[in-house]
Parts: sequence; C-alpha cells; structure tokens
Amino acid sequence: MKLLHTLLFLFCCFTVKAQITLSGKVLDNKGNPIVGASVYLDNTLDGSSTDSSGKFRFNTSEKGTQTIVATAVGFSNAGMPLTLLGDKADINLTLKSTAKTLEEVTITAGAFEASNDKDKTVLKPLDIVTTAGSQADVIKAIETLPGIQKQGTQNGLFVRGGDASEAAFVVDGMVVQNAFFSGPPGVATRSRFNAFQFKGVSFSSGGYSARYGQALSSVLELNTLDLPEKSTINLGINMAGVYASGSKLWKKSGGDITGFYNNLQPFYGLAKTNFDYYNVPKGYGGSARYAFQPNKNALVKALVSINHFASGIGIPNPGVPGTTIRYGLQNDNYSGQASFKQTLKNKWLIFAAGAISYNHDQSTFDTIPGALTEQRAQGRLEAKYIITNRLNVLLGSDFQHFTVNNRFDTFTRSINESIISGYAEAEWVPVYWLAFKPGLRFEHSALLQENNLAPRLALAIKTGKNAQVSLASGIFYQNPDYLYLYTVAPYHQQLGFQRAIHYIANYQWQKNDRTFRIEGYYKDYSSLMREHYTNPDSVAYDPNSFRTLSQNLQNTRFVLDNSGFGYATGAEIFWRDKKSIKNADYWISYSYINTQRLFRNYLSEAMPDFVATHNLNIVAKYFIEKLQTQINATYSFASGRPYYNPSNPTFLGDRTPDYQNLAFTINYLRSIKKWFTVIYAGVDNVTNNKNIFGYRYATDGTRFPMVPALYRSFFVGINMSLSQFDKDEL
Repeated sequence: MKLLHTLLFLFCCFTVKAQITLSGKVLDNKGNPIVGASVYLDNTLDGSSTDSSGKFRFNTSEKGTQTIVATAVGFSNAGMPLTLLGDKADINLTLKSTAKTLEEVTITAGAFEASNDKDKTVLKPLDIVTTAGSQADVIKAIETLPGIQKQGTQNGLFVRGGDASEAAFVVDGMVVQNAFFSGPPGVATRSRFNAFQFKGVSFSSGGYSARYGQALSSVLELNTLDLPEKSTINLGINMAGVYASGSKLWKKSGGDITGFYNNLQPFYGLAKTNFDYYNVPKGYGGSARYAFQPNKNALVKALVSINHFASGIGIPNPGVPGTTIRYGLQNDNYSGQASFKQTLKNKWLIFAAGAISYNHDQSTFDTIPGALTEQRAQGRLEAKYIITNRLNVLLGSDFQHFTVNNRFDTFTRSINESIISGYAEAEWVPVYWLAFKPGLRFEHSALLQENNLAPRLALAIKTGKNAQVSLASGIFYQNPDYLYLYTVAPYHQQLGFQRAIHYIANYQWQKNDRTFRIEGYYKDYSSLMREHYTNPDSVAYDPNSFRTLSQNLQNTRFVLDNSGFGYATGAEIFWRDKKSIKNADYWISYSYINTQRLFRNYLSEAMPDFVATHNLNIVAKYFIEKLQTQINATYSFASGRPYYNPSNPTFLGDRTPDYQNLAFTINYLRSIKKWFTVIYAGVDNVTNNKNIFGYRYATDGTRFPMVPALYRSFFVGINMSLSQFDKDEL
C-alpha cells in the first residue's frame, strides 16, 4: 500500500514544456560588462547570472507581460517590462554604480530579500522527478532536504522535531486538507501532488511568512502553472497503469485535462510485500485546469480534480500487537479552486482565491464498518502596495471552515471549526545592505473560542559579494490534533491553541551554480496537549496513534489540558553543486537535532518516537550526452529512532536500528518521429535493507517490528509527449 500510487504520475515526469530563451548582456553606465549579476523574471523562479563577458541566458515557461530584473553588488537594480512571445528574446540592461569609493563595501538591496519565503530551498519539477527514490512524489523529494525526518509507516512532513500535523501544504494560497492518498493505519501512501502541475516548489522549515498560520513547524508552498506553453498530448504506461493528458493554448487563455487508471496487480504480482493485499489497489481519476488573461496585467486560474481508489490489506492490528486484521478502504476525493491576481498601475498587487474540497473514506476494520468525511471551504484576499522600490506593505485576510465526521461501528465523532485570520507584512530596505520583513498575524477559532496574535520578524544582511546572513523569529499557533478536537463540543473540554516560538540563524553562500548553506535553530514548544489520568499508576502508555479518547472521557478517567511543553534545537548543512562536473548535479544535506517533549499521553519528557538525531542525504544526477541517458542515485541515512519498551524503566529509551536506503534510476531519452519519448527504470532500496521504524509489544512481551509495505521496489515505464526536449533543463 505504501506504493499504492507510486507510479501514478511518473509516466509524465519528463513531459518537457516549450520554453522561451531569454538572453542578453548586463552593462554598467560606461558600457563595461558586469560579471556575476543576477538576472531573473520578477515573481518567478526563472533566472540566471552573467558570465565573464556580462552575458546571461536562461529559459522560462512564462508567457505574456513580465518584468525582467538585474541586480549586482555595487549597482542599483534595473528592470524593464517585456512581452514574452515566440521562442527567444534578446535584452540588454544597464546598471548604475552605487559605490562611493572603491574601498567601501557596498551591497545592493534587491540581491536578496529579508524573508523566509526567499530563504526557502527551491526545487523545480525536474529536480523532483529525477531524484532517485522519490518515485516522482513531491514529498519524497522534499525529504532529501535538511531538517526532515524519514518516514516509512506514516504520511506527512516531520520537520525539526515536529509531527505530521505541524506542516501545512498550500497550493496557490489555499490549504490542502487531504495532501495524501488515503490508506490503512501504519501504511504510508504517496502525496496527491503531480510535480508538473507546478511552476516550482518552495519549502520553509521554519520562520515562515505571516500570510500563513496553523502550522507549528513548516509550510510547503506550491504554485500551479499559468497558461500552457503550447498545445500538446502526453501518453504514458507503466507497471501501475496508464495515463493521458492534453493541453490547448489559445490567444489569451488555455487549459489542460488529464486522466488515469491505476491497477497494481502487475506490480504486486512481482514485488514481495510485507502485508497481504487481498484487494490489490486500483483506481481512476482526472483533473482539468483553465487559465485566461482578462487584461495584460491580470490572470485567472481554475482547477478541479477527482479520484477514486479502493484496496484491501491485512495489516498489523494497532490495538493488539502480533495479530493482523483485514482493512478494506474505498476513497473518493474531490477538490476545486480558483484564483485571481491583478497589477494596478505598477503600485498595487491584488490577489484573491477560493477553494472547496471533499474527501470520503468508507472502511471496514475486520467486520466493523467505518466512515470518515472531511469537507473544507476557504478563501483569501490580499493587497500589496509598493510604496517605493525599497518599501512595500501587504495586507490580507483568510477564512477556513472545515467539518470532520468520523463513524466507527455505531460510535460517531465530529468537528465543526471556523478560523478567520488577518495579517500585515512589510518589506523594508533602509540601506542597501540591510533588509527587514516584520509581520503580524491574528487568528480567531470559533471552536476553541480563542484568539491569538503572532508577531514575526525576518532580516538579512549582505556580508560579501556572494554571501549573506539571515535571521528569523516568530510565534506560531495551531489547533490541537483531531484526536483532541473531537472532545471539545460533546465533552466540553476547555482546550486552547498550541504554540511554538522559532529562532533561526542562517549563513548562505552562492556562486556559479554552487550553494552552501548552514543553519542553526531553536524551537520552544508550549501549550501542547496533555492527558492527565485520575489514576496514573494504573494506566500504561499506549503508543497506538489511532486510539480514541471518548470512552475514557465518558468514564472521567482523565482530563485534557494545554500543559504540554518541549523544545527542538539543531544544526543543518546543505551543499549543492551544478557547476564542477559537466552535465552533473548533486547535493548533500545533513541534519542534527536534539529534542525533548512532554505531551499527549507521554509518561515523562522524552525524544518523540518519530525523530532521529542524525539524518544524511546524498543526491547525484548525471546526463550522458552520447547515450541521451540520465543516471540518478540517492543515498539516505538516519540514526535509530526511540521506541517504547514496557520493560525498560527509561521511557522511550530504546532505539531502532539505523535507517539506510540506496536508490537508482535510469532514464533513456529519444525521439520517435514527432514524439519525445522517455523510457525509465528504477530500484528503491537496492541493498534490500530491512528498515524498521519502531516496535510494538504484545501483553506477553513479544516484540513486533513496524515495517514499510515493501522493503525493496522497482518500476519500469514509458512516456511519450508531443514536446521538444532541451537537455539543459535536466
């Protein structure tokens, strides 16, 4: 089940879009070339830097009216509007020197931004789908970055000591309620995100913008594509199913439609699974997207998607370790969203968006029926006023309303919550080497009947031609987990927001497609959920994360409050090099964390069982031009994680074996008449390492490992697209 949808979008992972090539020169006011200037399209991820002759060149998939900007140390920023048409454009830009003397260290504002938005690590779609072991899954690729814990039996991003609930997923400003495909307890599934639906993927591991809330640890932001680059067709087939899509571009509008059918019978007929699939996962779905430009400074986008999946699996019984139980599941998921953005007189930027989503799981736990229904409606409205090129102010508000109805046999639980928020944020560059980004966010919870006010601040200082120091801090609030929110209305539990304070210091150096980044942080948790038993000596710790509390509350065996606390501190290193070896790209990330918590039903303060002290990832990619073949490899390591041993007097004092995984993929590229074709194959966990993510104990003391659905997996497939291919995009 872990690979239920592993290959869902992989067959489209090399659909290469038509792009426009932008090239030209950046000169000073005396006509001399400027070396190392940054040139980019404003409000996009597309850009490059100038070479020794002042020349630049990069590709973009953007269309219509854009603004190209050039920045360099010791020079004022320069920008100009342009309309992107055809397949290439030549632009020359002139920068004015700001240096007072040759000896003075001068740093230009605009070469960086004092914002954890800009200090995020950014991955493009091809970075994601060509990362070995990611299986074209956005979340699996993000896990190779610093600060994230490897998971094999749970869904979600576990960032800097936080659990899955502490990370928010945002698409075009809208929160994604069900970011992962539904699955049985203890079995991880893939995310619902197709990398090629997005222009870029930005991940913030802390200190994020006041635009967002309800996330104690991190935010993953994804921005969908605008107009299609061209009309095209894509077809794919692999061991998991078939896929087809088509896009159409008109003069001022465009759209695309996708459809797929998955049946993992061929895949599981060859792979050796750790669980028994009595109903092999199968399903179908599709999406449609439309975008149009009502005027040259506006864009409207709309996206809808539907999918249906069903499966049946024998899983370890979370209530009785050592036994298995049949778990059947049918999932239906529907979502739709629309957004509008408009620029007014180059001074105002208006953004509005709305979304609705519906997710329904119909399950059977042995012979007991169950159902989980989640619905969400949300909206966002914001305006950004550009006062000067060194000062702008953002004002906005967002609204969230969601309901959760959970039925197990005849027992029902529900949540009905509305959260309204307002926020303000400014970006200020008082001098050319210093920038600030203060922000303030307000939230009101109707269910908790509480308000919170969260100040945030980020700043950046340029320390050299290619280096900067960034600092960020802020307060972040979040509702308790569903497990506890179920108890608020029927049992009148007086619960409040959970809180975390982030302190982050970062040094980053970038030059010639090389990036070095080192970051230290401290996270202070307070007001976390605690369970207090009326007779604590008679109650043992229950590690089952799928347990319920309502029966205990009815019997008044315990009460809930916000007295939990904890901390997480650590250091992270990231190095990426796309320059030293021709046609090669690699990155190395290492994370160290020290964390303790007393929350939930913990018996004492301890490192949580989802955290490993050391995490290492090495990702390498190499393109062989003569063979038109790309080879990718990823090695991941994580030290052992805590687990609960009832015979050990030290709570969560035991450790699992170290985690190790080596993955390879190979992609062969060729053209068959007008069809660009990719034939691909890959192996995850080449050495078949028996990775274990914890242990459960039966009443007689017998220990049972918690393992992924598969230790080792492999896949093959082919994708064909009516698109041109440029190896420079790899």
